[in-house]
Amino acid sequence: MEEKRCGWCLSTPLYQRYHDQEWGRPVTDDATLFEFLLLEGAQAGLSWITVLNKRENYRRLFDNFDPEKIARYTPKKIEKLLQDPGIIRNRLKVESAVKNARAALALRDSGSSLAEFLWQFTDGRVVVNRYRSLNQVPASTPASDAMSKALKKAGFSFVGSTIMYAHMQATGMVNDHLVTCPAHAECEREAERRGLL
Repeated sequence: MEEKRCGWCLSTPLYQRYHDQEWGRPVTDDATLFEFLLLEGAQAGLSWITVLNKRENYRRLFDNFDPEKIARYTPKKIEKLLQDPGIIRNRLKVESAVKNARAALALRDSGSSLAEFLWQFTDGRVVVNRYRSLNQVPASTPASDAMSKALKKAGFSFVGSTIMYAHMQATGMVNDHLVTCPAHAECEREAERRGLL
């Protein structure tokens, strides 16, 4: 059988690059995990390509996703962000980014990294799924339910179970590339090489 990319990424070259180079690759550093947390929250109710197209604007406007800086955003700064068409101008989502930065810092100050906190829901290992079609891939799982509940308890927002499952897929906590996609085996090899299987 000819190997082919997962069907969801075929609409634009940007989407294909994201699929090939990032989606499903295990992420264990706090900075990237926080970036995806902020972007996944912004995506709620929208398509991921909408956020992907605005990612560089988010990077520029949200201080390169630095939680230390975002946590200090004032109401005036939030109003300024809401005037910029380069991002998704939803007040709750922008305020959530600030709230989540503060929650991430509180987590760190309590002695836990964001990576440790999130990866505990897969026991520190990549869950390798072997789906053959997109309609087999779930929108959420018991692990994303538990992660969502724990994040809400820790003060995070826009972290519902579906959003967190998308986060787990994007950051490689689960390998949901279809088995017919070359990236499935690549991500599995990378997880194995890094001791995450």
